Amino acid sequence: MVQPMADDVHEIQARLRKLGNKQRAEISRGFFKTGPGEYGEGDVFLGIRVPDLRKLSKEYQDIPFEAAGQLLGSAIHEERLLALFMLVLMYSKGGESIRKRIYKLYLNNTQFINNWDLVDSSAEHIVGAFLFNKNKEPLYRLARSKDLWERRISVMSTFHYIKRNDFAETLKISKMLISDSEDLIHKAVGWMLRELGNRSLKSEEKFLKQHYKKMPRTMLRYAIEKFSASKREKYLKGMV
Repeated sequence: MVQPMADDVHEIQARLRKLGNKQRAEISRGFFKTGPGEYGEGDVFLGIRVPDLRKLSKEYQDIPFEAAGQLLGSAIHEERLLALFMLVLMYSKGGESIRKRIYKLYLNNTQFINNWDLVDSSAEHIVGAFLFNKNKEPLYRLARSKDLWERRISVMSTFHYIKRNDFAETLKISKMLISDSEDLIHKAVGWMLRELGNRSLKSEEKFLKQHYKKMPRTMLRYAIEKFSASKREKYLKGMV
């Protein structure tokens, strides 16, 4: 079994290299902030379009999930993103046992889920989904993490619940992260509050009226993006 898994990984890697584009890779390095001191510092890109990665993930979704785990540990961004696309598909059609193994693999490898596209395409579908009817303490541990990406995983995982009109975890984690220093957390929290408001404006406004004066400006702007211009102005001027 070991050899077929290795063959799968090598085949996938070879196909990815054929799909690479140097010009797109250069654009990606800038877009995902890979320069010194930036959040994606040192990340490596082949320059592959996301639709091509999604297509490939469907083609290889039936390989052993350990092979996807191996790709997740890659130094190459697109290999990690492909691995996550594959794991999401495997999770969606797997039984409880394989879902638990994928969930554990995910949380044991958060050091490789280290950019916003990697988090946002996977957290709700694996972490959020697995913990849906379980104790949410793992989400709170992630929210308390010193690692930026683990904190983003915590709030983005709650998108799974928002889509099911369950807002409690989003509100709790948003409160935990309200004083976070990272802009990428401000954007994620604001985004989730906006999505919550799309389903229950009353719930969002109740939270905002309690906390908006303490919220970072970016977080607040994201949260109130769909409000009327006059209502946005009141929030931004602290007049609600």
